[in-house]
Amino acid sequence: MKTKTLEKNQGGQATELQQYGTVVNRAIALDHKVRLAGAEKLNQILADTITLRDMYKKHHWQVAGPTFYQLHLLFDKHYGEQAELVDALAERVQTLGGVSIAMAHDVAETTHIARPPRGREDATVQLFRLLEAHEIIIGEAREAAESAEESGDAGTNDLLVSQVLRTNEFQVWFITEQLAGAGLSDKSSEPANELTSAVRHGSDHH
Repeated sequence: MKTKTLEKNQGGQATELQQYGTVVNRAIALDHKVRLAGAEKLNQILADTITLRDMYKKHHWQVAGPTFYQLHLLFDKHYGEQAELVDALAERVQTLGGVSIAMAHDVAETTHIARPPRGREDATVQLFRLLEAHEIIIGEAREAAESAEESGDAGTNDLLVSQVLRTNEFQVWFITEQLAGAGLSDKSSEPANELTSAVRHGSDHH
């Protein structure tokens, strides 16, 4: 019977070279504390970005309705852009001397993004799920960028501002415009609030 983890080999020796949540020395002129904090914040954003990336692919496959073709293409385009961010974030964690989060079960335990159902949802619900996820990542990225700037971690700040924030904000624009035709582009409107509430409460059952 296979075990869920293989932390030791047959000789009883540990197989992990480095534990998750730690950082090793890197000659990049940043203190250990700065690199540790940076890696932790980046791993949270990474977990949420992996989740958003996969949500885009789920919606790409499952979208239905009169806007199927345009959303099918848009979701796949955004999926590819999020996949590039995943790689950039993971490599920055490693550059700081950390260990990037990677496996699906670890991501699921870490992400702040609500889990969608396995089944197919209406395109409007799909779009609102994406907006909610983007907003979470944008908030995290801004906070982490400010922290990195204050700590002198220009590399992390640059990644978060020039890639993570700009990509997510740009994608929010496209998603919001898809909702404009339904009169739901304003998240503060009553119909939008009702739909957002339904999306969040529906996710609580998963």
